[in-house]
Amino acid sequence: MSFSDPADSPALFDLPPAGPDFVLEQRARLRGLWPVAGCDEAGRGPLAGPVVAAAVILDPDRIPEGLDDSKKLTAKRREDLFEIIMADAVVSVASSSPALIDRINILAASLDAMRRAVCGLARAPMLVLADGRDRPPGIACGAEAVIKGDGRSLSIAAASIVAKVTRDRMMETAGLLYPAYGFDAHAGYGTARHLSAIAEAGPCPLHRRSFRPIREYGRVVEDVTPDAVEP
Repeated sequence: MSFSDPADSPALFDLPPAGPDFVLEQRARLRGLWPVAGCDEAGRGPLAGPVVAAAVILDPDRIPEGLDDSKKLTAKRREDLFEIIMADAVVSVASSSPALIDRINILAASLDAMRRAVCGLARAPMLVLADGRDRPPGIACGAEAVIKGDGRSLSIAAASIVAKVTRDRMMETAGLLYPAYGFDAHAGYGTARHLSAIAEAGPCPLHRRSFRPIREYGRVVEDVTPDAVEP
């Protein structure tokens, strides 16, 4: 009797994680809850610009190939999928301004943008699958919070792509309006270049003044990372 080399049989936990699927949506459909909208936001971490939310109802017969968490896709792939989603799905987008973020806090502003995105859908959903730990309040149907939903649900993945591409385009325009900050390069995140610009010029109207690095502009903020900044 021969035995295979353990290296030939990778452990289950060594296998790459599966991408998003349509299981949550199909389960809801079996319960009579249809259509189902996926909802996600982009831009909670940056120091500047709006937080943007998208709600998407996919056509089960026309689901785009390659949907995934927007952060796992290249900018080119996101742009390509954005066009397909906009053409084949029911989509609504909403945003919360820096002023609203400062007034009610980033979590509340994100959830409010998600609420308005859902309410703006041309077809009313019977269930919303919302990425994260919180459900958007004030919507007329049921909602489920799905932790890491953009990697689990195709509808949420589609919403993550729409929100990300929409916000990136908004920040590219912001880069033209406020060229000193380089918004088109970093989309408002706390990069070294961005922090240096804030130290030199101070905040502009697009900055979130409730976020600590903006409150402390002109000082060295050592614990800010390039990827995300907590308020």
